[in-house]
Amino acid sequence: MISVKEQEAISQLMEFFKDWDNGGKVTRCRILNNFITSNQGRTAPELEEEFSQGGSLFLARITTWLRLSYMFGTCLKEILQSVSIFLSSAGSARYKVEFVEVGGILTLLEILGLNQISDQNKTEALKILQILGRSGRTYKELICESYGVRSVAECLAKSKIEETQEQARVLLELLAHGNPKYQTQVYKGLIALLACDSPKAQHLTLQTLRTVQGIVQTAHPSISEPLLAVLQSMHLEVQYEALQLIWELMDTDVRPALLKGLVSLLKPSQRERTRSRPQILDDPTAPQISEPLPTFIQQAASAKAIRMLARESPQLCEDLIQLRVVHHLLYAMGNTEHTDSQRQASLTLEYFVSSFPAVEEDVRTAIGDKLFRMLTENAELLYMKLDRVHIDILISNQVTVPGVKEESRH
Repeated sequence: MISVKEQEAISQLMEFFKDWDNGGKVTRCRILNNFITSNQGRTAPELEEEFSQGGSLFLARITTWLRLSYMFGTCLKEILQSVSIFLSSAGSARYKVEFVEVGGILTLLEILGLNQISDQNKTEALKILQILGRSGRTYKELICESYGVRSVAECLAKSKIEETQEQARVLLELLAHGNPKYQTQVYKGLIALLACDSPKAQHLTLQTLRTVQGIVQTAHPSISEPLLAVLQSMHLEVQYEALQLIWELMDTDVRPALLKGLVSLLKPSQRERTRSRPQILDDPTAPQISEPLPTFIQQAASAKAIRMLARESPQLCEDLIQLRVVHHLLYAMGNTEHTDSQRQASLTLEYFVSSFPAVEEDVRTAIGDKLFRMLTENAELLYMKLDRVHIDILISNQVTVPGVKEESRH
Protein backbone atom coordinates (compact mmCIF):
# COMPACT_ATOMS: atom_id res chain seq x y z
CA MET A 1 0.00 0.00 0.00
CA ILE A 2 1.31 3.45 -0.95
CA SER A 3 2.13 5.63 2.03
CA VAL A 4 0.94 9.20 2.42
CA LYS A 5 4.47 10.44 1.87
CA GLU A 6 4.75 8.48 -1.37
CA GLN A 7 1.37 9.80 -2.52
CA GLU A 8 2.52 13.36 -1.89
CA ALA A 9 5.73 12.76 -3.82
CA ILE A 10 3.84 11.30 -6.79
CA SER A 11 1.41 14.21 -6.68
CA GLN A 12 4.30 16.68 -6.75
CA LEU A 13 5.86 14.79 -9.67
CA MET A 14 2.61 14.93 -11.65
CA GLU A 15 2.35 18.64 -10.94
CA PHE A 16 5.95 19.07 -12.10
CA PHE A 17 5.25 17.20 -15.34
CA LYS A 18 2.08 19.25 -15.83
CA ASP A 19 4.11 22.47 -15.58
CA TRP A 20 6.57 21.08 -18.12
CA ASP A 21 3.96 19.79 -20.55
CA ASN A 22 1.96 23.02 -20.49
CA GLY A 23 4.92 25.37 -20.25
CA GLY A 24 6.45 27.37 -23.06
CA LYS A 25 10.08 28.07 -23.81
CA VAL A 26 10.62 30.36 -20.82
CA THR A 27 9.07 27.94 -18.34
CA ARG A 28 10.96 24.93 -19.64
CA CYS A 29 14.27 26.77 -19.67
CA ARG A 30 13.69 27.79 -16.06
CA ILE A 31 12.91 24.19 -15.12
CA LEU A 32 16.04 22.93 -16.84
CA ASN A 33 18.27 25.57 -15.24
CA ASN A 34 16.93 24.61 -11.80
CA PHE A 35 17.53 20.94 -12.60
CA ILE A 36 21.12 21.62 -13.73
CA THR A 37 21.89 23.69 -10.63
CA SER A 38 20.48 21.13 -8.20
CA ASN A 39 21.60 17.82 -9.68
CA GLN A 40 25.21 18.11 -10.81
CA GLY A 41 27.15 14.95 -9.89
CA ARG A 42 24.17 12.97 -8.60
CA THR A 43 23.94 9.22 -9.09
CA ALA A 44 21.13 7.53 -10.99
CA PRO A 45 19.47 6.27 -7.76
CA GLU A 46 19.60 9.80 -6.35
CA LEU A 47 17.97 11.18 -9.50
CA GLU A 48 15.27 8.54 -9.27
CA GLU A 49 14.64 9.47 -5.66
CA GLU A 50 14.46 13.15 -6.65
CA PHE A 51 11.76 12.32 -9.21
CA SER A 52 9.94 9.68 -7.18
CA GLN A 53 11.21 6.91 -9.47
CA GLY A 54 10.16 8.97 -12.48
CA GLY A 55 13.57 10.11 -13.68
CA SER A 56 13.18 8.23 -16.95
CA LEU A 57 9.92 10.06 -17.59
CA PHE A 58 11.64 13.43 -17.27
CA LEU A 59 14.55 12.29 -19.45
CA ALA A 60 12.03 11.19 -22.08
CA ARG A 61 10.41 14.62 -22.05
CA ILE A 62 13.77 16.37 -22.37
CA THR A 63 14.82 14.08 -25.21
CA THR A 64 11.54 14.61 -27.04
CA TRP A 65 11.90 18.37 -26.83
CA LEU A 66 15.49 18.04 -28.02
CA ARG A 67 14.40 16.16 -31.14
CA LEU A 68 11.64 18.66 -31.88
CA SER A 69 13.58 21.87 -31.30
CA TYR A 70 17.31 21.30 -31.88
CA MET A 71 17.23 22.80 -35.39
CA PHE A 72 16.08 26.10 -33.90
CA GLY A 73 18.53 26.14 -31.00
CA THR A 74 15.74 26.63 -28.44
CA CYS A 75 17.29 26.22 -24.96
CA LEU A 76 19.68 23.80 -26.63
CA LYS A 77 22.50 24.33 -24.16
CA GLU A 78 20.23 23.66 -21.18
CA ILE A 79 18.72 20.59 -22.84
CA LEU A 80 22.11 19.06 -23.63
CA GLN A 81 23.50 19.79 -20.17
CA SER A 82 20.44 18.16 -18.60
CA VAL A 83 20.83 15.07 -20.77
CA SER A 84 24.49 14.97 -19.77
CA ILE A 85 23.57 14.92 -16.07
CA PHE A 86 21.38 11.86 -16.62
CA LEU A 87 23.82 9.95 -18.82
CA SER A 88 26.94 10.72 -16.78
CA SER A 89 25.41 9.73 -13.44
CA ALA A 90 26.76 6.61 -11.75
CA GLY A 91 24.52 3.64 -12.50
CA SER A 92 22.97 5.32 -15.56
CA ALA A 93 22.95 2.26 -17.86
CA ARG A 94 19.16 2.41 -18.19
CA TYR A 95 19.19 6.10 -19.06
CA LYS A 96 21.74 5.48 -21.81
CA VAL A 97 19.67 2.69 -23.34
CA GLU A 98 16.54 4.83 -23.25
CA PHE A 99 18.32 7.80 -24.83
CA VAL A 100 19.78 5.71 -27.65
CA GLU A 101 16.51 3.87 -28.34
CA VAL A 102 14.72 7.13 -29.15
CA GLY A 103 17.40 8.21 -31.63
CA GLY A 104 19.57 10.26 -29.30
CA ILE A 105 22.84 9.45 -31.08
CA LEU A 106 21.50 10.45 -34.49
CA THR A 107 20.16 13.70 -33.07
CA LEU A 108 23.51 14.59 -31.52
CA LEU A 109 25.34 13.84 -34.77
CA GLU A 110 22.88 15.97 -36.72
CA ILE A 111 23.55 18.84 -34.32
CA LEU A 112 27.25 18.65 -35.22
CA GLY A 113 26.47 19.21 -38.89
CA LEU A 114 24.14 22.21 -38.66
CA ASN A 115 25.66 25.59 -39.49
CA GLN A 116 23.07 27.55 -37.52
CA ILE A 117 23.97 25.84 -34.24
CA SER A 118 26.75 27.46 -32.22
CA ASP A 119 30.05 25.75 -31.56
CA GLN A 120 29.34 25.95 -27.83
CA ASN A 121 26.28 23.75 -28.28
CA LYS A 122 28.21 21.40 -30.54
CA THR A 123 30.75 21.09 -27.73
CA GLU A 124 27.99 19.95 -25.38
CA ALA A 125 26.81 17.39 -27.95
CA LEU A 126 30.35 16.06 -28.33
CA LYS A 127 30.67 15.65 -24.56
CA ILE A 128 27.49 13.54 -24.47
CA LEU A 129 28.80 11.36 -27.30
CA GLN A 130 32.00 10.90 -25.29
CA ILE A 131 29.95 9.77 -22.29
CA LEU A 132 28.30 7.16 -24.48
CA GLY A 133 31.58 6.15 -26.09
CA ARG A 134 33.18 5.55 -22.71
CA SER A 135 30.31 3.23 -21.79
CA GLY A 136 31.60 0.40 -23.94
CA ARG A 137 32.23 -1.01 -27.37
CA THR A 138 28.52 -1.32 -28.18
CA TYR A 139 28.02 2.44 -27.98
CA LYS A 140 31.17 3.14 -29.98
CA GLU A 141 29.89 0.87 -32.72
CA LEU A 142 26.48 2.56 -32.66
CA ILE A 143 28.10 5.97 -33.11
CA CYS A 144 30.23 4.71 -36.01
CA GLU A 145 27.27 2.92 -37.63
CA SER A 146 25.43 6.23 -37.59
CA TYR A 147 28.18 7.83 -39.74
CA GLY A 148 29.59 9.35 -36.59
CA VAL A 149 33.21 9.37 -37.72
CA ARG A 150 32.38 11.55 -40.69
CA SER A 151 30.19 13.90 -38.66
CA VAL A 152 32.77 14.36 -35.91
CA ALA A 153 35.63 14.79 -38.40
CA GLU A 154 33.72 17.47 -40.32
CA CYS A 155 32.95 19.24 -37.04
CA LEU A 156 36.66 19.23 -36.17
CA ALA A 157 37.59 20.60 -39.59
CA LYS A 158 34.97 23.37 -39.73
CA SER A 159 34.79 24.57 -36.13
CA LYS A 160 36.27 27.97 -35.29
CA ILE A 161 36.49 27.36 -31.55
CA GLU A 162 39.42 25.40 -30.13
CA GLU A 163 37.40 23.79 -27.34
CA THR A 164 34.99 22.30 -29.87
CA GLN A 165 37.89 21.06 -31.99
CA GLU A 166 39.56 19.52 -28.96
CA GLN A 167 36.37 17.72 -27.89
CA ALA A 168 35.97 16.37 -31.43
CA ARG A 169 39.56 15.12 -31.34
CA VAL A 170 38.99 13.40 -28.00
CA LEU A 171 35.91 11.66 -29.38
CA LEU A 172 37.69 10.43 -32.51
CA GLU A 173 40.52 8.99 -30.44
CA LEU A 174 37.99 7.40 -28.11
CA LEU A 175 36.22 5.74 -31.05
CA ALA A 176 39.51 4.16 -32.15
CA HIS A 177 40.25 2.53 -28.79
CA GLY A 178 38.64 -0.83 -28.09
CA ASN A 179 36.62 -0.69 -31.29
CA PRO A 180 38.28 -3.15 -33.72
CA LYS A 181 35.33 -3.20 -36.10
CA TYR A 182 35.62 0.53 -36.85
CA GLN A 183 39.15 1.55 -35.85
CA THR A 184 40.27 1.51 -39.49
CA GLN A 185 37.36 3.79 -40.39
CA VAL A 186 38.49 6.26 -37.74
CA TYR A 187 42.06 6.01 -39.03
CA LYS A 188 41.02 6.75 -42.61
CA GLY A 189 38.83 9.61 -41.42
CA LEU A 190 41.84 11.19 -39.71
CA ILE A 191 43.92 10.82 -42.87
CA ALA A 192 41.21 12.62 -44.83
CA LEU A 193 41.26 15.42 -42.24
CA LEU A 194 44.89 16.24 -43.03
CA ALA A 195 43.71 18.13 -46.11
CA CYS A 196 41.50 20.55 -44.13
CA ASP A 197 42.21 24.30 -44.10
CA SER A 198 42.35 24.80 -40.33
CA PRO A 199 45.90 24.72 -38.87
CA LYS A 200 44.49 23.88 -35.44
CA ALA A 201 42.50 20.99 -36.88
CA GLN A 202 45.58 19.74 -38.71
CA HIS A 203 47.60 19.94 -35.51
CA LEU A 204 45.03 17.99 -33.50
CA THR A 205 44.58 15.48 -36.31
CA LEU A 206 48.30 14.75 -36.49
CA GLN A 207 48.46 14.27 -32.73
CA THR A 208 45.55 11.85 -32.86
CA LEU A 209 46.95 10.02 -35.88
CA ARG A 210 50.14 9.29 -33.96
CA THR A 211 48.05 7.60 -31.26
CA VAL A 212 45.71 5.79 -33.63
CA GLN A 213 48.63 4.61 -35.79
CA GLY A 214 49.80 2.62 -32.78
CA ILE A 215 46.36 1.04 -32.52
CA VAL A 216 45.92 0.01 -36.16
CA GLN A 217 49.68 -0.72 -36.50
CA THR A 218 49.58 -1.19 -40.29
CA ALA A 219 49.91 2.10 -42.17
CA HIS A 220 47.45 2.75 -44.98
CA PRO A 221 49.13 3.66 -48.31
CA SER A 222 46.93 6.74 -48.66
CA ILE A 223 48.62 8.47 -45.72
CA SER A 224 51.83 9.40 -47.58
CA GLU A 225 50.55 12.09 -49.94
CA PRO A 226 48.41 14.13 -47.50
CA LEU A 227 51.07 13.84 -44.79
CA LEU A 228 53.75 15.25 -47.08
CA ALA A 229 51.33 17.98 -48.20
CA VAL A 230 50.98 19.11 -44.57
CA LEU A 231 54.63 20.17 -44.71
CA GLN A 232 53.41 23.23 -46.64
CA SER A 233 51.98 24.62 -43.39
CA MET A 234 53.52 27.83 -42.08
CA HIS A 235 52.61 26.78 -38.54
CA LEU A 236 55.57 25.27 -36.72
CA GLU A 237 53.44 23.15 -34.40
CA VAL A 238 51.81 21.50 -37.43
CA GLN A 239 55.16 20.82 -39.06
CA TYR A 240 56.55 19.41 -35.81
CA GLU A 241 53.72 16.89 -35.46
CA ALA A 242 54.05 15.95 -39.14
CA LEU A 243 57.78 15.31 -38.76
CA GLN A 244 57.20 13.17 -35.69
CA LEU A 245 54.58 11.09 -37.50
CA ILE A 246 56.87 10.67 -40.51
CA TRP A 247 59.57 9.32 -38.21
CA GLU A 248 57.15 6.91 -36.53
CA LEU A 249 56.04 5.61 -39.95
CA MET A 250 59.58 4.58 -40.87
CA ASP A 251 58.88 1.13 -39.43
CA THR A 252 55.83 0.59 -41.66
CA ASP A 253 55.17 -0.32 -45.28
CA VAL A 254 54.84 3.33 -46.33
CA ARG A 255 58.50 4.05 -45.58
CA PRO A 256 59.65 3.80 -49.24
CA ALA A 257 56.86 6.12 -50.43
CA LEU A 258 57.62 8.69 -47.73
CA LEU A 259 61.36 8.69 -48.42
CA LYS A 260 60.82 9.01 -52.16
CA GLY A 261 58.29 11.78 -51.58
CA LEU A 262 60.59 13.74 -49.26
CA VAL A 263 63.43 13.63 -51.76
CA SER A 264 61.20 14.69 -54.66
CA LEU A 265 59.96 17.71 -52.66
CA LEU A 266 63.50 19.09 -52.67
CA LYS A 267 63.20 19.66 -56.41
CA PRO A 268 59.64 20.83 -57.18
CA SER A 269 58.68 20.91 -60.82
CA GLN A 270 58.01 24.19 -62.60
CA ARG A 271 54.35 23.23 -62.76
CA GLU A 272 54.14 22.84 -58.99
CA ARG A 273 55.88 26.15 -58.41
CA THR A 274 53.52 27.94 -60.78
CA ARG A 275 50.42 26.22 -59.46
CA SER A 276 51.11 27.21 -55.87
CA ARG A 277 51.84 30.85 -56.68
CA PRO A 278 48.95 33.17 -55.71
CA GLN A 279 47.80 35.28 -58.66
CA ILE A 280 48.12 38.48 -56.66
CA LEU A 281 51.90 38.05 -56.68
CA ASP A 282 51.88 38.50 -60.46
CA ASP A 283 49.87 41.73 -60.33
CA PRO A 284 52.28 44.63 -61.07
CA THR A 285 49.99 47.06 -59.24
CA ALA A 286 50.01 45.01 -56.04
CA PRO A 287 52.54 45.64 -53.28
CA GLN A 288 55.49 43.26 -53.11
CA ILE A 289 54.80 40.31 -50.80
CA SER A 290 57.74 38.49 -49.30
CA GLU A 291 55.76 35.65 -47.72
CA PRO A 292 57.19 32.31 -48.89
CA LEU A 293 55.11 30.16 -51.19
CA PRO A 294 53.77 26.82 -49.89
CA THR A 295 56.00 24.84 -52.26
CA PHE A 296 59.14 26.42 -50.82
CA ILE A 297 57.96 26.00 -47.23
CA GLN A 298 57.43 22.34 -48.07
CA GLN A 299 60.88 22.18 -49.65
CA ALA A 300 62.52 23.53 -46.49
CA ALA A 301 60.50 21.18 -44.26
CA SER A 302 61.49 18.24 -46.45
CA ALA A 303 65.19 19.04 -46.04
CA LYS A 304 64.68 19.29 -42.29
CA ALA A 305 62.83 15.96 -42.21
CA ILE A 306 65.56 14.23 -44.20
CA ARG A 307 68.20 15.53 -41.79
CA MET A 308 66.19 14.25 -38.83
CA LEU A 309 65.79 10.79 -40.39
CA ALA A 310 69.42 10.58 -41.46
CA ARG A 311 70.66 11.37 -37.96
CA GLU A 312 68.47 8.68 -36.42
CA SER A 313 69.36 5.80 -38.73
CA PRO A 314 72.43 4.95 -40.88
CA GLN A 315 70.22 2.66 -42.94
CA LEU A 316 67.89 5.55 -43.74
CA CYS A 317 70.96 7.55 -44.79
CA GLU A 318 71.86 4.92 -47.34
CA ASP A 319 68.27 4.60 -48.56
CA LEU A 320 68.09 8.36 -49.09
CA ILE A 321 71.41 8.47 -50.92
CA GLN A 322 70.22 5.76 -53.29
CA LEU A 323 67.26 8.06 -54.05
CA ARG A 324 69.73 10.77 -55.19
CA VAL A 325 69.09 12.94 -52.16
CA VAL A 326 72.51 14.62 -52.57
CA HIS A 327 71.65 15.85 -56.06
CA HIS A 328 68.29 17.17 -54.84
CA LEU A 329 69.83 18.89 -51.81
CA LEU A 330 72.30 20.73 -54.01
CA TYR A 331 69.42 21.85 -56.21
CA ALA A 332 67.47 23.11 -53.17
CA MET A 333 70.55 25.05 -52.02
CA GLY A 334 70.29 27.01 -55.26
CA ASN A 335 66.71 28.08 -54.59
CA THR A 336 67.18 31.83 -54.26
CA GLU A 337 63.42 32.35 -53.87
CA HIS A 338 63.40 30.98 -50.32
CA THR A 339 66.38 31.40 -48.00
CA ASP A 340 65.12 28.86 -45.45
CA SER A 341 65.08 26.18 -48.17
CA GLN A 342 68.71 27.00 -48.89
CA ARG A 343 69.64 26.99 -45.21
CA GLN A 344 67.90 23.70 -44.39
CA ALA A 345 69.29 22.01 -47.52
CA SER A 346 72.83 23.20 -46.72
CA LEU A 347 72.65 21.93 -43.15
CA THR A 348 71.32 18.56 -44.32
CA LEU A 349 73.93 18.18 -47.05
CA GLU A 350 76.68 19.11 -44.59
CA TYR A 351 75.52 16.22 -42.40
CA PHE A 352 75.72 13.74 -45.30
CA VAL A 353 79.14 15.08 -46.30
CA SER A 354 80.50 14.75 -42.77
CA SER A 355 79.02 11.26 -42.32
CA PHE A 356 79.89 9.51 -45.60
CA PRO A 357 83.31 9.79 -47.25
CA ALA A 358 81.85 8.83 -50.63
CA VAL A 359 79.38 11.72 -50.43
CA GLU A 360 82.18 14.12 -49.48
CA GLU A 361 84.25 13.08 -52.48
CA ASP A 362 81.44 13.33 -55.01
CA VAL A 363 80.11 16.65 -53.71
CA ARG A 364 83.60 18.21 -53.75
CA THR A 365 84.05 17.05 -57.35
CA ALA A 366 80.61 18.32 -58.40
CA ILE A 367 80.74 21.83 -56.91
CA GLY A 368 84.48 22.57 -56.71
CA ASP A 369 86.85 23.15 -53.81
CA LYS A 370 85.88 26.76 -53.13
CA LEU A 371 82.14 26.16 -52.81
CA PHE A 372 82.75 22.91 -50.94
CA ARG A 373 84.92 24.77 -48.41
CA MET A 374 82.19 27.38 -47.96
CA LEU A 375 79.72 24.56 -47.24
CA THR A 376 81.84 22.85 -44.62
CA GLU A 377 82.95 26.06 -42.90
CA ASN A 378 79.47 27.50 -42.31
CA ALA A 379 76.57 25.59 -43.86
CA GLU A 380 73.92 27.61 -42.04
CA LEU A 381 75.00 30.93 -43.57
CA LEU A 382 76.18 29.62 -46.90
CA TYR A 383 73.13 31.01 -48.73
CA MET A 384 74.26 34.56 -47.90
CA LYS A 385 77.57 34.09 -49.74
CA LEU A 386 76.35 32.53 -52.99
CA ASP A 387 76.79 34.39 -56.26
CA ARG A 388 75.27 33.72 -59.67
CA VAL A 389 78.04 31.29 -60.66
CA HIS A 390 77.54 29.30 -57.45
CA ILE A 391 73.79 29.15 -58.04
CA ASP A 392 74.28 27.83 -61.58
CA ILE A 393 76.63 25.11 -60.31
CA LEU A 394 74.15 24.01 -57.65
CA ILE A 395 71.11 24.03 -59.93
CA SER A 396 72.79 22.16 -62.79
CA ASN A 397 74.62 19.54 -60.70
CA GLN A 398 74.37 15.89 -61.70
CA VAL A 399 76.13 14.36 -58.72
CA THR A 400 75.49 10.71 -57.96
CA VAL A 401 76.88 8.57 -55.17
CA PRO A 402 76.65 4.99 -56.45
CA GLY A 403 76.82 1.99 -54.15
CA VAL A 404 77.19 3.85 -50.86
CA LYS A 405 78.00 1.24 -48.21
CA GLU A 406 80.89 2.91 -46.41
CA GLU A 407 80.93 3.26 -42.67
CA SER A 408 79.68 6.62 -41.50
CA ARG A 409 82.00 8.86 -39.52
CA HIS A 410 79.59 9.19 -36.62
